[in-house]
Amino acid sequence: MAYDSLLSPLTMGKLTLPNRVLMAPLTRARTPDMVPKALQQTYYAQRADAGLIFSEATNISPTARGYVYTPGIYTDEQEAGWRGVVDSVHRAGGRIALQLWHVGRISHHKIQPGGQPPVAPSALRAEGANCFLEFDDGSSGQHPTSTPRALETDEIPALIDDYRQAAKRAKRAGFDMVEVHAANAYLLQQFMATGSNKRTDRYGGNLVNRARLVLEVVDAVSEVMGADRVGIRISPFIEIFGLSDDESEAMAFYLAEQLTRRGIAYLHVNEPDWTGEGPQLTDTFRRELRKRFPGTLIYCGHYTAERTEALIRDGLGDGAAFGRPYIANPDLVERFRRESTLNEPDPTTFYGGGAEGYTDYPTLS
Repeated sequence: MAYDSLLSPLTMGKLTLPNRVLMAPLTRARTPDMVPKALQQTYYAQRADAGLIFSEATNISPTARGYVYTPGIYTDEQEAGWRGVVDSVHRAGGRIALQLWHVGRISHHKIQPGGQPPVAPSALRAEGANCFLEFDDGSSGQHPTSTPRALETDEIPALIDDYRQAAKRAKRAGFDMVEVHAANAYLLQQFMATGSNKRTDRYGGNLVNRARLVLEVVDAVSEVMGADRVGIRISPFIEIFGLSDDESEAMAFYLAEQLTRRGIAYLHVNEPDWTGEGPQLTDTFRRELRKRFPGTLIYCGHYTAERTEALIRDGLGDGAAFGRPYIANPDLVERFRRESTLNEPDPTTFYGGGAEGYTDYPTLS
């Protein structure tokens, strides 16, 4: 079949994308000093045929970390490293957004500054969740998370400013857009979820209060980039890292309405069955979300070209972000265009290592 809708241009805020095949944010754990270098330049430039590349999740501050070997955007060296990546993508004709990340309680005191506890909305450990540490003997691996401490109300302005400063660095580095990571049970979703937020101040309690932080972060980042160069990723109904939420649907709809008023560039929905857990999104939910967010709506999770084509034609979304297909197929758009067979990704090389399983997958030409 021809993928006329999938391969058609898409207006997303200030950008006009040549197609609707987007590259999902993919943690690959290949920056041991947290600074992107030549290897990352090659990796992202290889995939510049995407309508838009969402970068791997990028730590906004030292306290934002929960996984070793992931990049940051809070030092001059990190900013310069990302500038090299952006320049490489632009030379290859692509566009790229930086995903701004704070893990919250999905961390451990060994990876936190001064060995302090991770921060979270409430002092509730993420039951059953692991972070990724480097151990004293130089090895690395998964480890249960620490019990966090609750952020004090007067600390929250500084947290918001961390996002603001990260956006400033992203803008200086030349990113086309920034994405606020409010999904996958990390800090901003921890504030939104009823199971992880037991606060009694203006950031806890009712739904409006629990949504306050993420909207203040969006506002701060939009002041820097312009709302039409800002997107957000959410994951309603997701069941990972011990997250629970009694008002997930109501929160998604409220956020959609508030984000529409702010005029942001896009809403990026990570589906709850992304990890094989959680329910599947229904078309009823998609239609209700579309009513509340008429702007660019992107979905992510187990998408194929055929499934995305149907999503667009049915008016339920405007495109999809592809993760594992982009790991193994740098020329994914061209493969869709030719209806060619896709390379299969090697899961043993997803995280850590060097060029193998990162920049060495074959292309059609």
